[in-house]
Amino acid sequence: MTVSAIQGRGAHGVLAAVGLSLMASVSFAGDFDPASRDDVAALIDQLDERGVPRDWAEAAMRQADFSQEVLDAMEGAAERRLRWDEYREIFLQRDRILQGAAFIDAHRDAFERAEVAYGVPPEMIAAIIGVETKYGQFTGRHRVLDSLSTLGFHHPSRHRFFHGELAAFLEIAHDEGVEPGSLYGSYAGAMGYPQFIPTSYRAYAVDFDGDDIRDLWTNPVDAIGSVGNYFAEHGWRGDEAILSEASGPDSLPDGIEFNATRPPYAGLDELADVGIVPEHDANVPDQVIPLAFDYLRAEDSDEVGYYYRLGHHNFYVITRYNHSHLYAMAVTELAERIAEAYEEGAWSRDDS
Repeated sequence: MTVSAIQGRGAHGVLAAVGLSLMASVSFAGDFDPASRDDVAALIDQLDERGVPRDWAEAAMRQADFSQEVLDAMEGAAERRLRWDEYREIFLQRDRILQGAAFIDAHRDAFERAEVAYGVPPEMIAAIIGVETKYGQFTGRHRVLDSLSTLGFHHPSRHRFFHGELAAFLEIAHDEGVEPGSLYGSYAGAMGYPQFIPTSYRAYAVDFDGDDIRDLWTNPVDAIGSVGNYFAEHGWRGDEAILSEASGPDSLPDGIEFNATRPPYAGLDELADVGIVPEHDANVPDQVIPLAFDYLRAEDSDEVGYYYRLGHHNFYVITRYNHSHLYAMAVTELAERIAEAYEEGAWSRDDS
């Protein structure tokens, strides 16, 4: 699970707004010192039971700073709904495609080993890292310790979730021998090349270069192996397609649930009854995820059209990384384009 899978705004209404307003007027400097807060001291007790030395954990929490900016970012995290053509434009840019092919070439051995170990092709792993951080170029500007401490103790509705992430983060920093105050990530605490939240880091990160450290912050090899492991643990099937193209009516038919991010649930006969049929692929499974991607038919018009696709099991697996059909489609298309660029050698040429 990554940050973009958890950023949806909880329904907390007026109380959330009032809570944030009140917190904006209060100074929280030094507010995470366990000597002055029972709830922080309880976290130290919890970590002590898990094997994190008490002195180390207390010193870490004394470094944490409250961040109103983090709370404000969480409050505004629910973006307006994007059409597919708008969403696609963000990630299917030529520089991201070419850099993805170059990233594969630069770490060819790691990608090849990951495919053997986990069954996930290089372009898919590269696409995930490309969408999340543009191959490690943009991994976040917030201290993870500050973000998770602020959210874990001061978020009005999701503090329990982030409290667990803070505990996991401190365990990781201790176990990997990293200074917790030195690590940066997103405002919601996602970290490194693949933007793993701490519980995902703890569960799926792997030491893929054999140096006895699971480093997703600065080590692309560990990141490559960890994304492959994440997909494998969520059921990726290396010998299966991700989706099939389909044709369908100009307007969405009634009676069909589109774009649900759960295992394939709609039968081909059911879809055929409303005019949605596979275009080319004869190997479409009996159960699929009906996908409809909206776009403007013309720039000077408000008329919306739809692309239809049929998601297979592997499409569902991609949505375990981020619970969005748009995200999964963008990753799929970016992976396809990266594979084409790599095969053609376009990334190594000085072309526009």
